[in-house]
Amino acid sequence: MPPSLTERLLSWYRINRREMPWRDHPDPYAVWVSEIMLQQTRVDTVRGYFVRFLEAFPTVRTLAEAPEQAVLKKWEGLGYYSRARNLRRAAQILMEQGGAWPRSAEAWATLPGVGPYTAAAIASICFGACEPVVDGNVIRVFARYLGWEDDFRTRLSREKLAAWLRPHVMRSPAPGDFNQAMMDLGATVCTPRIPTCAVCPLRRSCQARREGRQTAYPVKPKSQAIPVRHSIAARVRDARGRVLFTQRVDEGLLKGLWELPSVEVTNSATGRDAQRALRRLTGLRAARVRCVGTIRHAFSHFRLVMRVYELTEISGLLDTGRQPPARFAQPARLPLTTATRRALTL
Repeated sequence: MPPSLTERLLSWYRINRREMPWRDHPDPYAVWVSEIMLQQTRVDTVRGYFVRFLEAFPTVRTLAEAPEQAVLKKWEGLGYYSRARNLRRAAQILMEQGGAWPRSAEAWATLPGVGPYTAAAIASICFGACEPVVDGNVIRVFARYLGWEDDFRTRLSREKLAAWLRPHVMRSPAPGDFNQAMMDLGATVCTPRIPTCAVCPLRRSCQARREGRQTAYPVKPKSQAIPVRHSIAARVRDARGRVLFTQRVDEGLLKGLWELPSVEVTNSATGRDAQRALRRLTGLRAARVRCVGTIRHAFSHFRLVMRVYELTEISGLLDTGRQPPARFAQPARLPLTTATRRALTL
């Protein structure tokens, strides 16, 4: 009898598994932190952040007790900062509940920032729960394998795939390894543009390979135009070389981070607009202004074009009672937005 799909995947995984720092010691805390970091972020980017984060917060207790600004600073540059805030809040909830780890996917899914995929990954890897993971890599592998043309952006289609995978993960002696095998196969072999089908353990039964249409799966819906927003930012330093920052106080993804004083504008804004923005946001006046460059940064739902101005010959007193909060500080002491970190290098 030929080996089953589960056996083929596990055999391939034993030889080809990717080395990752959180796989060396798969304790629930390390796996949880890694899975949150890996949400919408590439593995190669996460590796360094993971090591530094665990050095700063080695246990769930240290994370729960850490100030939010300290957590955001260690997350700086990784993006999607709500993940860091949810991670800290979930750590606090776990400590409030006595510090015991949830063992089922359902229990993990009750914590902030933990969705169905993350819950299934942690529960299967750490506690052997027979829950299949469905992420972008897994969708690509099995949309091709099965020849399914579903729109996997919908929850119904993802649940349909999870239901198909569940009997296979239940046959596995190591459900966590089965899930990681699917993810690794999608990341290293069944890649989006040039899949290496010759080394795929599932190639003989793959519908897309039979059709010669591997890159047609998964079916991609028509993409919509991404809106562009324009802003200007004022770069100001005091006599001690500290930079003027304002804090994001809205409820968006960047809440709590610090940035150069900035406002959204039309594409025709000038240096005079930067002077007016500085005065309105901080109470300071600038006699001289020059444009030092433009930053282009992509967010998930829009693209930002930010023109950066250097403002000098500053007069007046910083109004610390205004909103948003403003202060002079060394950049290394505050969690900064990615666009701001780039603007400081111009």
